[in-house]
Amino acid sequence: MFKSLHSRHNKIYLDKLRQLRESRQLRQADLGKLLGRSQGWVSYVECGETTLDIIELRQWLDALDYKFLRFVRELDADLREVEQLRLRVKPRERRPRGALHQLIQAIPRDQATPVPDRIRKGTKG
Repeated sequence: MFKSLHSRHNKIYLDKLRQLRESRQLRQADLGKLLGRSQGWVSYVECGETTLDIIELRQWLDALDYKFLRFVRELDADLREVEQLRLRVKPRERRPRGALHQLIQAIPRDQATPVPDRIRKGTKG
């Protein structure tokens, strides 16, 4: 199962919430008062220990005088951009690192025992 709380997408979402609060020059305690919550709760949300449901997110954004749909559209654009960047990055070449692989690599090619065709092709015989 996908762990969304610790994903790159969730980090972008939480950073966006924090940056929005900071752009309004509010401390966590200030936002907590606007929401009728504690500073600790705001901190828990911003660090990902507590999640906001959709209604709480709307209240959070209202307290910061920020349009809900604007936030969602911007977040969606940010997440899509990250996905596009991830798709453009070439995956690293996977190299076996086990002891058997190291032993095989240490054998000079001219001394290696040839593998019979029936084994190489996977046929029984």
